[in-house]
Amino acid sequence: MTTFTLRETRILDQARNIISRCYQRGVQLCSPDDVRRCVMYEMALLEHEEFGIILLDNQHQFLHREMLFRGSLNTVSVHPREVIKQVLRHNAAAVILVHNHPSGEAEPSKCDIQITKRLQELLQMLDVRLLDHFIVAGAETVSLAERGLV
Repeated sequence: MTTFTLRETRILDQARNIISRCYQRGVQLCSPDDVRRCVMYEMALLEHEEFGIILLDNQHQFLHREMLFRGSLNTVSVHPREVIKQVLRHNAAAVILVHNHPSGEAEPSKCDIQITKRLQELLQMLDVRLLDHFIVAGAETVSLAERGLV
């Protein structure tokens, strides 16, 4: 577990406040960098894998975000049914997937790419766009859309 100084704790609290402004209903997420900034600071220090979703409307305005699955040090089980339930519950038109790699290695694994493709296929059947899948590893992030994998 990482120990922070009082000054670092205050900085992290300020970062959390900034992140919460990123995720206010109606805020438009216009670019991968907009999303990257929010998810990186939120997930960079996690010591276990988590997988979540950011749900958007037709204009890519924020509707809802949720960490759906918590895993172990190097794996997290993703259940597509639960992702689809949240998409329908919030009437989302677009989805961004996010998860972290506590190892510090941001490169997507074969499993990361497979679950992305599987979710993309399922979402397409519902006329919902999968915009991206971000992997956060400390201060590094990888966008699967920027890599041409979404």
